[in-house]
Amino acid sequence: MSDVRWQRLNEAARVLESRLPEIPRVALILGSGLSDALGNPGEGVSIPWEEIPGFPLPTVAGHAGAFWAGRIGDVPLLIQRGRTHFYEGYTMDEVVFSTRLLALLGAETLIVTNAAGAINPEFAAGDLVLIRDHINMLGDNPLRGTNLEQFGARFPDMSFAYSRRLRDLARQVAADEQIPLQEGVYLATRGPSYETPAEIRAFATLGADLVGMSTVPEVIVAVHAGIEILGISCATNLAAGVNPDAALSHAEVIETTRRVGERMRRLVLRIVERI
Repeated sequence: MSDVRWQRLNEAARVLESRLPEIPRVALILGSGLSDALGNPGEGVSIPWEEIPGFPLPTVAGHAGAFWAGRIGDVPLLIQRGRTHFYEGYTMDEVVFSTRLLALLGAETLIVTNAAGAINPEFAAGDLVLIRDHINMLGDNPLRGTNLEQFGARFPDMSFAYSRRLRDLARQVAADEQIPLQEGVYLATRGPSYETPAEIRAFATLGADLVGMSTVPEVIVAVHAGIEILGISCATNLAAGVNPDAALSHAEVIETTRRVGERMRRLVLRIVERI
């Protein structure tokens, strides 16, 4: 099984690398509704995922399904515009296919973004939140099964999954750009149903500040591959029960991410320039 996965990744890497102007040093994953937030941030190339062999395609609105490759300042950057999710019916190997591909290409730093529900009552819809740590409630782990030794050891340490150095840098950039920036713990569920108020109360007891349906598998395999990680959530809504009169919808998620897209763009691009 590991040989088949490795062969598929190498085939995809050969095709993608042949289309890239240069090897990216930083990779950026844009979450729900954020695919258009950065647009095309400069001269570069766009590569639809359909053109990469074996690449799983997203089925959810708000995920563009393409790469953009170019430079931000002196930094070679690869932007992944969208992602696939476990709830779409993909296997965990398929969910993390793109992240392993980024590692195989040689990316040293990964910035992951997502849309999330705010559990912490001090957060508001539209807040940008640094991810300090995460809780995996997906009921699965992308490293389960035969270990891909080409990437890393069998038992990676997750104690410092989200880089302190990059969080310090993000806070400094946010201060310089006068962008309010919260910080908290992200909890991932399988979805696709939103959580019940009782579940949100339970997650708050566990120490979660945000809840979503992505990111954690990508971070686990990135840690496994030795990549430095920064995570930023856009709190698109208050989680179930935080506002007892509010109903949840994906349309609200997309609308909020579009509304705060300019702030996310400014924050992320300034961070990339200074990595």
